[in-house]
Amino acid sequence: MTRIRRRGRLWGGASIAAVVVAVALYWLQPWKLWQDETVREALPVAAAPSVPGASAAVPGTPAAPVTVARGTLISHEHSTTGTVELIRLPDGSHTLRLANLDTSNGPDLRVWLTDAPVKEGVAGWRVFDDGKHTSLGKLKGNKGDQNYPVPADVNIAEFSSVTIWCDRFDVSFGAAALAAV
Repeated sequence: MTRIRRRGRLWGGASIAAVVVAVALYWLQPWKLWQDETVREALPVAAAPSVPGASAAVPGTPAAPVTVARGTLISHEHSTTGTVELIRLPDGSHTLRLANLDTSNGPDLRVWLTDAPVKEGVAGWRVFDDGKHTSLGKLKGNKGDQNYPVPADVNIAEFSSVTIWCDRFDVSFGAAALAAV
């Protein structure tokens, strides 16, 4: 009888350990550190007009995309390089472009516009969710060139930086201060 109880406890303990390991793997997703996702998107031109026969260009705006702000990514929690450009399209909309991005992959990475100052080192890892921020969506890939449309109701003048934000662990992988061009 004692032997059967020990086996039962052993199997019960092993079952609990397996569940704990499965939950930890799901939460941490460590394999993403070794998986790269490269994205190569072309620079957007303009949104299609919403009314048939109407011009997509807004009067007084240039006929080609114009970079209105730019920044260089610095590393925070993970080594991160590349540039960030805030681009006004001929239809008056804005797109955030990450160019030559190179960072680690991770769980639940987002691209955020923020009003936080970009700080070097550990002091800058967790400041971006303290103030105003807006998510432009999930990071499409940890390498390459990619575009993120800025919603029309977002006032870009309220934001001064961009971060690659890990929503799961509330930490910045890398960030860039935006400077007007």
